[in-house]
Amino acid sequence: MKRRVLICTALVLSMAVQAQWKPVGDKIKTDWAEKVDPQNVLPEYPRPLIERAEWQNLNGLWEYAIQTKGKTEPASFDGEILVPFAVESSLSGVQKEVGEKNELWYKREFTVPSGWKNKNILLHFGAVDWMADVFVNDILIGSHQGGFTPFSFDITPYLGGKTKHKLVVRVWDPSDKGYQPRGKQVANPNGIWYTPVTGIWQTVWLEPVAADHITFIKAIPDIDTNTLSVTVDASSCNPAQIIEVQLLEKGRVLASARGLAGKELRLGVENPTLWDTENPYLYDMKVSLIKNGKVADQVKSYTAFRKISVKPDANGIMRMQLNNKNLFHYGPLDQGWWPDGLYTAPTEEALLFDIVKTKEWGFNMIRKHVKVEPARWYYHCDRLGMLVWQDMPSGDMGNQWQAHVYNGGTDKKRSAASVANFYQEWKEIMDLCISNPSVVIWVPFNEAWGQFDTEKVAEWTAAYDPSRLVNPASGGNHRACGDILDLHNYPGPRMFLSDPMRVNVLGEYGGIGLPLEGHLWQPDRNWGYIQFKNSSEVTAEYVKYARELKEMIQRGFSAAVYTQTTDVEIEVNGLMTYDRKVMKIDEAQVKRINQEVIKALPQ
Repeated sequence: MKRRVLICTALVLSMAVQAQWKPVGDKIKTDWAEKVDPQNVLPEYPRPLIERAEWQNLNGLWEYAIQTKGKTEPASFDGEILVPFAVESSLSGVQKEVGEKNELWYKREFTVPSGWKNKNILLHFGAVDWMADVFVNDILIGSHQGGFTPFSFDITPYLGGKTKHKLVVRVWDPSDKGYQPRGKQVANPNGIWYTPVTGIWQTVWLEPVAADHITFIKAIPDIDTNTLSVTVDASSCNPAQIIEVQLLEKGRVLASARGLAGKELRLGVENPTLWDTENPYLYDMKVSLIKNGKVADQVKSYTAFRKISVKPDANGIMRMQLNNKNLFHYGPLDQGWWPDGLYTAPTEEALLFDIVKTKEWGFNMIRKHVKVEPARWYYHCDRLGMLVWQDMPSGDMGNQWQAHVYNGGTDKKRSAASVANFYQEWKEIMDLCISNPSVVIWVPFNEAWGQFDTEKVAEWTAAYDPSRLVNPASGGNHRACGDILDLHNYPGPRMFLSDPMRVNVLGEYGGIGLPLEGHLWQPDRNWGYIQFKNSSEVTAEYVKYARELKEMIQRGFSAAVYTQTTDVEIEVNGLMTYDRKVMKIDEAQVKRINQEVIKALPQ
């Protein structure tokens, strides 16, 4: 009887929570919106490259308030918000604008499990856009500036002997009124510019760790020497503690190495299985921190052996190579927006969906366009064999753009604060993805949007990660630096510049539009480079462009990016609708021609 009462009570509480929250607004939504459970929001472990068994998800309903910038914590809050969906989104249950003159406040209580006694407690944020101040039990414990990357704090000193703890987060995001990286967010969305994203938009979570614990893993393969270089950072640099890295295959240890935190360890594997787009083979890693002969901390990770490089072909044309073999990179421009969650996919199934469809369409690459995804997105690309070009989200825009001219256009004159913030956020983005085998190209600038000190930024990027290629300015003001010359042309493919010393790519083309009633963000407004009336016309135009592209491969193109995976807000040039409910193309025809394009590059 007692158990039945408990079950009934839990059911009533669950129904009450459901009744308090619901998606808001009259915009289109994905089918996954209906699967969002406010008591179990995005329950998957958020950091696959450093995985521990114990953790606590803090997603769910929090209190929120919007008030004028500069005030203290509000005495009363405006209502509830579903974390981690941005306050402007439907799935937040709020859908309100904040703006540069206001701040967004969050509040909730949490308890630390009794089994975590004598452990240090880390508070993690997947991403908060843009500037976050974090308070625990009314103590300002730390701040973070940057809208796309994870950060954490050791909150152990601030917990005391309490059972329940108060957590408050204050967020300020000036959107397009500030210099910070913001991608396509603007205060007044129009055309290719979209709704602002303010506040917490990735998972918030707690994790128990030892006082001395692993904080970062960098794993870089070298298939030419059959070695893997692994650098592990720890919370403290204590010479009495040792880092041990084990490389495993189906539970069997293939190689191991020991050293100090922060030191590069090399592991050798004879004839490793290489990771590629057809066989995305991943090795397991076990990383331990050993103190006084005992394991103080241990995490699970994974890695892969693969190489991205450039080499001239028989005709002297510079080509990209994967594992020392020519490979044409072909994929869509993927902006990662959702009609119901904006930056945040409603569920894990939704997050995976776009990658799976891209693979099914015969592509082998995704250009992640002026946005950064949660760590789990890159994990799925790793295990599915999808190459990723990672953009830096644009910010501090306004300089002259001359896309069709070599050494034309102007670089932005940024303030010292803007420059410092750029490098800080770009480094954090690179750190997030540096051990993901799927990520093969860094793209610091797009179409001259905020482009500055191009040669210096490209040089810094290459120096920080020499294991990948640098595409200094995709469709931007072209400079003789980096590994790639990247052209943009709409709607059809076109070669109008070339560089014999670098790889030549078509970083954007296409934009074939098809507005479909019932699947539009705004029924009375839609935009595309060109528009057609039905799927057959769209498919025919897509195939025509692909055949033109095939001819250009022989003349020098080594990669191409089609715009785009999905419709986004009033843009209707996606291969599928914004709500992911309709595929706008004949998928079999598109897959067939995509495979022809990829195979058109000779070995």
